[in-house]
Amino acid sequence: MLYPELFKQLEAVRWNMDRDIPWDSFDAARLSEDQARTIKMNAITEWAALPATEMFLRDNRDDSDFSAFMSVWFFEEQKHSLVLMEYLRRFRPDLVPTEAELHEVRFDFDPAPVLETLMLHFCGEIRLNHWYRRAAQWHTEPVIKAIYQTLARDEARHGGAYLRYMKRAMTRFGDEARAAFAKVGVLMASARRTAQPLHPTNLHVNSQLFPRDTIQSRLPDPEWLEHWLDQQIQFDAVWENKVVERILHNMSLLMERSFASVQELNRFRKEMSAKLAAAACNPQAVV
Repeated sequence: MLYPELFKQLEAVRWNMDRDIPWDSFDAARLSEDQARTIKMNAITEWAALPATEMFLRDNRDDSDFSAFMSVWFFEEQKHSLVLMEYLRRFRPDLVPTEAELHEVRFDFDPAPVLETLMLHFCGEIRLNHWYRRAAQWHTEPVIKAIYQTLARDEARHGGAYLRYMKRAMTRFGDEARAAFAKVGVLMASARRTAQPLHPTNLHVNSQLFPRDTIQSRLPDPEWLEHWLDQQIQFDAVWENKVVERILHNMSLLMERSFASVQELNRFRKEMSAKLAAAACNPQAVV
């Protein structure tokens, strides 16, 4: 099992909201109205770990190890929402999300393939790590800068935990896992070609609720994410390339094969798909 080891690792570096956040360094003159409002939107977005956890537990009922790890991931992600709300409670109480606003992002996700979902959230952690690092640079108020730096480190560690479960999946499911991971990897590393940010909170997940079936679409300001990325933290091509490089680097380590570009990863995806198709046509050939 991976859960006991991951629990110890994450427990050893867990930060304390009272001791490790420099609340006394707050400088009201360095917090703009726009910056304060983005904190509210991020607090609500982080609350979406609740429906994501419900999805993971539902779809991984046969995997008690991964489901147990969700107890750690869920705790830490909800803590992200809580620390952002605590910041607002202390310094901008008028912007603290209401319980109704938080509950609005709790809805059922349609069942999805487990392997693809695992890879999707692994890539999501990489992307969020980079978004928060950029947000820490954009913000000018010292306390919220420190909070975003803290959250970014958590997201990186979560990505590493997901990677451990991906490695385990490859030992269990072989080429099926390789094909699933490559498929989602190509999608998530191709954000420059899409009209919207590629992150789990911005993907459609409930066909009956379409088009209000993304986390972002249920925020008080559904257009916030694009504005935050493009106009505020300015998550430009340089930063997007950092995300792509991390995805490709980790896929190279995972597959023990070098991927210098999305195109190379896509060729690998096609190779795995063809291999699975051939095995399906000739199951006796599978060793």
